[in-house]
Amino acid sequence: MKHQSPFMKKLKNINPQMLLVIISLTMLLPGIVFAEQPPAPCHANPNAAQDRATVANRGDVRKLPQPLKDRLTQLADRPHSFLPIQAFAEADGPSQLFQYYLLDTTGFEPNVFTALFPGVNDAVQLTATGGNCGLPTVGSVRVVLEPKPGLPTDPNNPRAFVDVFTDISPLFVINNESGWYEGWMIHDLTVPAVNPTPRSDGHAQFGTILPADAARLRAMGSGNNTPGNIFTMDGRLVHFPSPFDHFPDVQTNVVPIQESMGAYNAMQQSDVHSYWEFNYQGTNWIHPLYELPFTGGLADSTGEIPDAFIDGEIGKLLSIVPGSGPDGVRNDPVRVGDDPNLPRDPDKFDGTVDAQREFRERGVPSGLANEIYLDVYERPASFEPHVKNLQRRLFDAYAIEVARVDSNGDGIISAVEGDIDTPSDGFPNNERLYLPPTAFNRFAVTREINDGILAPRFAPSQRAWVLSGFRVGVTPAAPASTGRDADDR
Repeated sequence: MKHQSPFMKKLKNINPQMLLVIISLTMLLPGIVFAEQPPAPCHANPNAAQDRATVANRGDVRKLPQPLKDRLTQLADRPHSFLPIQAFAEADGPSQLFQYYLLDTTGFEPNVFTALFPGVNDAVQLTATGGNCGLPTVGSVRVVLEPKPGLPTDPNNPRAFVDVFTDISPLFVINNESGWYEGWMIHDLTVPAVNPTPRSDGHAQFGTILPADAARLRAMGSGNNTPGNIFTMDGRLVHFPSPFDHFPDVQTNVVPIQESMGAYNAMQQSDVHSYWEFNYQGTNWIHPLYELPFTGGLADSTGEIPDAFIDGEIGKLLSIVPGSGPDGVRNDPVRVGDDPNLPRDPDKFDGTVDAQREFRERGVPSGLANEIYLDVYERPASFEPHVKNLQRRLFDAYAIEVARVDSNGDGIISAVEGDIDTPSDGFPNNERLYLPPTAFNRFAVTREINDGILAPRFAPSQRAWVLSGFRVGVTPAAPASTGRDADDR
């Protein structure tokens, strides 16, 4: 019999379940087998080792890119109500992870939700971050494609079926004033291709700019605004939100389009988990852009941009009664308001009887929001060249672009009118109206409050942000599910 080391002799006496945990941990790469427990007086996760091993070796996590796997294992290590969401397949093949976001609180100007300020909030209870005795607030977002029969398997195709899984720790539970956290996938407006052929009215073709527009954009600032680049309002190099920003005079110069992931709230152990479906059936839609001048976050120190807070106009214009904004169609609330006998239901998007599908949508498809912003920011020669006021350009562009898709003239893009198979504006279908998930290069989580506005609180500033992160593409896509969902819809 070979001589056994003291370590091997001890190993024989270990509980089999504990031995399984040890073996599982040896399968993990360095960097994630650490304990990250809160300091006293908070209480540690007594099952941390087992939870780390369980998540790291779970079928939907095992083959993920290492940074994402590390983050999910880190969340499992911490105190939690639930482990990171298990992703179930919704097709015969596994879900395919094609992008993800790693979230933290370091990518934007500190605010009262994420930091202490002497004399402001240093003597009150922390609200969003600071949970578990100060563990840093971090999270992850997994974006996967479901290879459903008959649907595209390319995530760049807006017809593909996409699922989004969010896990965050720690965020404090929100208790009062109808508050919630909300996730946002963000597309930063880019400079499109040049098409020298205008529409019959002189306007640039959908998704393009005219040569005169391109020349004006190229002359801005240091010349950043050329086709293919992320557009900047000053023409200089891209300045994303930064911890060194100072509202309102030092802010990002990009133009974000923020798509809501819906509302979150925290579990007892301050962890947050959310599942969301990204598709053209009412989810890949953007809040009414005409709300933006009234959120309180559209401001700068030059006075060139309206300041809703200083002007006392926060919440002045709401979209509770759908329409195409101040310069478009204003509807009768009795006709299109939220009828208690037939409650407005944006999820009634698909159906075989068009009369039963929702006709009172408040927002617009993401690609149409992008088209509106092209009018406002990137068509200085071909769209209202003599109008410099940003608010006026926004209201006019919103009304004009909605009208191109709104076939019955009520200022609302209904489920039928916005359906991806519906022809509009001379196109055979509406595919152009939907940005693919791969176009959303950032992610943010905000601290919301019930203000009646669908636009993010204080948008487009970061004054209500609590987390953010950048898109990480995964090529080739990684298998990212285990088991089968009970309902493959």
